[in-house]
Amino acid sequence: MYKFAIIGCGRIAHRHAENIKRTGTLLAVCDTDKTKADAFASRYRANCYYDIDELLKAEKEVDIVSICTPNGYHAEHSIKSLQARKHVLCEKPMCLTTAAAWQMLDTEKFTRKKLFVVKSGRFNPLLKELKKSIDEHKLGTIYSFQLSCFWNRPEAYYHDWHGKSFPDGGTLYTQFSHYIDTIYWLFGEMEAVSGFADNKAHKNVIEFEDTGVASVRLQSGVLGTINWSVNTYQKNSELSLTVIAEKGTIALGGTYLNEIRYQQLSFPFYSDGDYADANKYPSYQGSMSHHAEMYDHLIPALEDKTHSISNAHDGLKTVEIIEKIYKAVSSRH
Repeated sequence: MYKFAIIGCGRIAHRHAENIKRTGTLLAVCDTDKTKADAFASRYRANCYYDIDELLKAEKEVDIVSICTPNGYHAEHSIKSLQARKHVLCEKPMCLTTAAAWQMLDTEKFTRKKLFVVKSGRFNPLLKELKKSIDEHKLGTIYSFQLSCFWNRPEAYYHDWHGKSFPDGGTLYTQFSHYIDTIYWLFGEMEAVSGFADNKAHKNVIEFEDTGVASVRLQSGVLGTINWSVNTYQKNSELSLTVIAEKGTIALGGTYLNEIRYQQLSFPFYSDGDYADANKYPSYQGSMSHHAEMYDHLIPALEDKTHSISNAHDGLKTVEIIEKIYKAVSSRH
């Protein structure tokens, strides 16, 4: 049984704690907010700390650290955990800059411990089937795609660190990084991007965009558009992905990419997988929670290098793409 620690006792940390109970033992938790840390430790019967350095020094038996702190602290906390000779499972996004991502990768290599990044989109049943179709060349040449991410985040959502340039980072990091990863996972690396972004409905509330559009060209030659917003009226509207290819067209949609909206294909396309519930919070719903699958794959990936699971390099590529998009759209903001 692997022994775990959780750094950061916010909302998403509960998903980690619940799955750790299935797959190992939660020894310790840490948060700088003492009230939050105390309550979390009491609920999950774990040792409580208010400083990551103290936890890493005291908890010698911990094998794996789950990083659930605000985005901007992921790099620091992952690096410290790796240096303490712990494996790391880091929440999305991996970090906020490619420079920080490379530091994380270098530390992983130096310490010879493993760094994994939560990438829930890769467990979506329809996306898994689409990935399989692409890898088996059933679609032939991919011509283009359109990704639309239209959610609602009310003003009440933006408190504490949410909405700050640091440590939040921006809408693509906090809300939609899973789906930026989906584009990389399906189609490969980005070559060029242009677009626009603006803050339409959250002025004086957040320090970055709440809506944006980007046109992209990937290294494979695939063209695409990415549209995102957190301004849909009262509730999340949709996540949708349309792929136009030589041997078929398919449109996936629904609130969480959980429906086939349209398909005209030269081959049968189906998925019999189960759909995870969305992460439910008091004033909004987050993305689908595939933390169960992530933890199911975590231990096999530690014990078998050939076992597939999203790793630090995948996290780096997502950060690279988001940085490229923000650089392109910020000049037109």
